Amino acid sequence: MLNSSFSILITTKNRKDDLAFTLQKIQNLLDKEKIVCVVFDDGSIDGTSDFVKENYPQIVLHTNKISKGYLYCRNKMLNETVTDFAISLDDDANFVTEKPLENIEEYFEKNKKAGLLGFRVFWSKESPNNVFSNDQPTRMKSFVGCAHVWRIKAWKDIPNYPEWFVFYGEEDFASYQLFKKNWEIHYLPYVLVNHRVDVVTRKNNNDYALRLQRSLRSGWYLFFLFYPISIIPRKMVYSIWIQLKSKVFKGDLKALKALVLALFDLLFSFPKIIKNANRLSMQEYKDFQNLEDAKIYWKPEK
Repeated sequence: MLNSSFSILITTKNRKDDLAFTLQKIQNLLDKEKIVCVVFDDGSIDGTSDFVKENYPQIVLHTNKISKGYLYCRNKMLNETVTDFAISLDDDANFVTEKPLENIEEYFEKNKKAGLLGFRVFWSKESPNNVFSNDQPTRMKSFVGCAHVWRIKAWKDIPNYPEWFVFYGEEDFASYQLFKKNWEIHYLPYVLVNHRVDVVTRKNNNDYALRLQRSLRSGWYLFFLFYPISIIPRKMVYSIWIQLKSKVFKGDLKALKALVLALFDLLFSFPKIIKNANRLSMQEYKDFQNLEDAKIYWKPEK
């Protein structure tokens, strides 16, 4: 029996079938006491809101008539959360672990400095054949957005996700803010999630260049928001060189376009960067770099 209360927060847009599959997979959680499920339909035109109303009357449904963006939705849901913990789950992700909430509650209870937990995530259209893992909990720099859980006390201790990032980088933004407030991010491998995405084919998608542009610019935003000033030039030069060497010089013209547009985005965003900067001291920077990288992709052992 749970002693703590949980919210499950899902943002969706025009992916009714994915959402339906996810909700069916977490039905056992929706039936529990102390569980609130919130779905934010960000301007869908595929009948998503009607589907939720008709089939899941217990779900709290928010609807934007016109899309306001993924981060707007996440900020609103988290800021309105009144439970102890809030699970952020993508509409194309579902739990594989049978009793995830009990594992989460127990871990938070034993680790009072943990403000956020990242789960073990298997990225594939298919479920994993083998769910066993030798992974152990560890402290990390950051977390993956598709499946994680906030201690709401920690969320209320930092600024909102930056909506001007649009997509990509918001998790790292929150991670630096948590670090500055002495909250920790931990990897919780006891909770396994299936993120139903084929990462191999993403490069061939029509939005490849846009995704790369947003990924690059968000990384550069983070440099200027949080890094000691003396570190930034070397990091920028290295980042640009890697893109040129690994993509552009090999004939990837989409990558060149993304690189140029990302640089323009960086220039135009300097007023926001100056306003929101929360720079690490050199010692804080070194301490942060010594933490383990975020555990993003998990592969079953053969």
